[in-house]
Amino acid sequence: MPNHRISPTLLALALGAAFPMQAAMAQNAPAPEAKKDTTQLEAVIVTGSRRAENLKEVPLSISAIKSEELDTYNASGQDIRALSGKVPSLNIESDYGRTFPRFYVRGLGNTDFDMNASQPVGLVYDDVVQESIALKGFPVFDMEQVELLRGPQGTLFGRNSPAGVMKFDSVKPGKRFEGYANLGYGRWNSVNLEAAVNVPLSDDWQMRVAGIVQRQDDRVHNPIAATAGATADLEGYNDKALRLQAAYKNGNFSGLFKVQARDFKGSATTFRANIIKKGTNDFVDGYDDSYYPTDGYNSQTLKSSEVSARLRWDFDGVSLYSITAHDRAKFYSRGDVDGGFGSAFVPPSGPNYGGQNANIPFDSQTADGIPTLRQTTQEFRLQSNTSAALQWIAGLYYFNEKLQVDSFNFDSFAAGDPQNGYAVQHQNAKSWAAFGNLNYALTPDLKIRGGVRYTNDKKDFDAARTQTPFGGANVGPLTANPKSTNWSWDLGANYNLDKATSLFARVATGYRAPSIQGRVLFGDTISVAKSEKVLSVEAGFKADLLDNTARISGTVFKYRVKDMQLTAGSGGVNQNRLINAAKAEGQGFELDAQAIIARDWRTTLGFSYNDTKIKDANLFAAPCGASCTVLDPAGPLPGTVSINGNALPRAPKVVWNWTLKYSTEIGNGELTVLTDWAYKDKYNMFLYEAVEYTAKSALEGGLRVGYGWANGKYEVAAYSRNITNHRQVVAAIDFNNLTGIVNEPRSYGVQFKASF
Repeated sequence: MPNHRISPTLLALALGAAFPMQAAMAQNAPAPEAKKDTTQLEAVIVTGSRRAENLKEVPLSISAIKSEELDTYNASGQDIRALSGKVPSLNIESDYGRTFPRFYVRGLGNTDFDMNASQPVGLVYDDVVQESIALKGFPVFDMEQVELLRGPQGTLFGRNSPAGVMKFDSVKPGKRFEGYANLGYGRWNSVNLEAAVNVPLSDDWQMRVAGIVQRQDDRVHNPIAATAGATADLEGYNDKALRLQAAYKNGNFSGLFKVQARDFKGSATTFRANIIKKGTNDFVDGYDDSYYPTDGYNSQTLKSSEVSARLRWDFDGVSLYSITAHDRAKFYSRGDVDGGFGSAFVPPSGPNYGGQNANIPFDSQTADGIPTLRQTTQEFRLQSNTSAALQWIAGLYYFNEKLQVDSFNFDSFAAGDPQNGYAVQHQNAKSWAAFGNLNYALTPDLKIRGGVRYTNDKKDFDAARTQTPFGGANVGPLTANPKSTNWSWDLGANYNLDKATSLFARVATGYRAPSIQGRVLFGDTISVAKSEKVLSVEAGFKADLLDNTARISGTVFKYRVKDMQLTAGSGGVNQNRLINAAKAEGQGFELDAQAIIARDWRTTLGFSYNDTKIKDANLFAAPCGASCTVLDPAGPLPGTVSINGNALPRAPKVVWNWTLKYSTEIGNGELTVLTDWAYKDKYNMFLYEAVEYTAKSALEGGLRVGYGWANGKYEVAAYSRNITNHRQVVAAIDFNNLTGIVNEPRSYGVQFKASF
């Protein structure tokens, strides 16, 4: 197996330059902070309303994941998908591996694998919207907090957030000279290094440098690589990211300036042919994780960067904010999508397993890339900064994206697997919005808030196929120029029953701009989905209990999506199309609780129930191309089935998570044992229902045992993720031979963390 080495990076240079300053600045370092009170739960402060507020004061279903929890989930070097199921109603998955994560909240998401796909869950990283799939998977490190805002966020966050928003906030520069380095080593020679240094440069300036390096050896072997001319070893990666922030404050002006970048090299997802036992959703007899015979090549690279400036001017009674950001990315991913070798046209095909022979209808070795992505965003926001009963926000927002998507096909049966197909997409998307929000305290205990946003969207798109696989006529350019405008609004109320308990209710709308599916490598047309609109109603409670040693919140909700954008496969062809369902509905509830159950014991529990349904009697889809057991009734056209009444894809009904933490003093330090478990119910992988393409329910757990000493300056720990080694098919390719994607296997390792 190849041995990936960690090359010198900007992170190493920055840390090397910063650490020698420790002695010089130690004399001026502030006194250590007082030890936190561990006998009561800390107040949860969230910023999803564009203000720092106590969670109990916000009429919205929000979950917050603190930095300590993130350290546990990321211990084994996992990517952003490690957060899936860790809070109620959240699912995250990817058909591309460590890149292109797809988010689902309350069952609403998008299964489209195209590089130009949009999602109904917004992702906001340090106040900047990350619209493109190439930006959404930026590594999670040196985080202050992650918040999940459930339900439409169309007023303050705007377009493409009708399901909710994932909000990531990194640690900001502070006035203390401090830092840490956290090094982990685990199975498959995995290395996970995270480090940060905070330097107060003067009374006005502070700087923080943080970075992460994650790498792992290949753990899957292709036994026919030499004879097939294919990639021999897969599923290793080398992922690096760096963030540099500088904060300035003088008088009534403050600014936060950031540069961040990512460099990823590794394997794309391994699509495994013939691994699902026909007539079931079990692994085929003889399935082996490390065995992957394929006749294709596999590689993936991603480079992204962002520069941003967040400025604030404080005046008498009001504050003016300006948030400017420019993002860039380049992405390339190549894989053997049929997941095996040979085909019906060039036998033999495989791999075969005990009792089940492969029958690959056609070879499919493809690649997709983003050679050009430019995203520029600008927000101006004026808001009150007093303690008056009336608080308000008014703002303007601008978004501009320029995108090129390349699609390639390769001939697996010719020497060197030459390219024999090429298609290209171009898109220029522009959007602007004006928004406002009011929050008024009718009484000290009853507050109401409402907001409205006007959005104007425009896209100019073209696509063409200039090299047709295996000959034939080229296509294009095909063009589309969808435009749309929308008014989004929300209205909520929060009532304090007493000091410890509040009730809330909220009605809100959300909006997703028109989407375009322009994959013309294997098709001669493009598809455009018109805008979708969501109306959501929810009500709930939030309470601190037992002298602030326990906390619980609960929400019931119901929503309706009009003209919901869905992605339909094309049966036996490697092609997707966008469609609009007349309506989709969802309803359910969420519970989120934390408690100190004894002096040394803490626990958390989250639970959600999401019942979703597609409601369109005239909507039909093409089911799998080969070898699956379809459960839906036949449609009016040959090769179609009705999907009316089906649950939304990748939408498990039940999701729950539970953690238990034990901490006790031993010697001159503290022993900590933490276990965390997450459960996801079964779900449909596609719009239609089929036995083979129904994911099983899954329960995965983690365990971390650590010992810290010297007042928390040092810690050693051992960890394991997916400790039961639960294995199953989580996604599939349905146009070929029962090709599946499997979940991450058990991992384990050790960590050492040093802080100063």
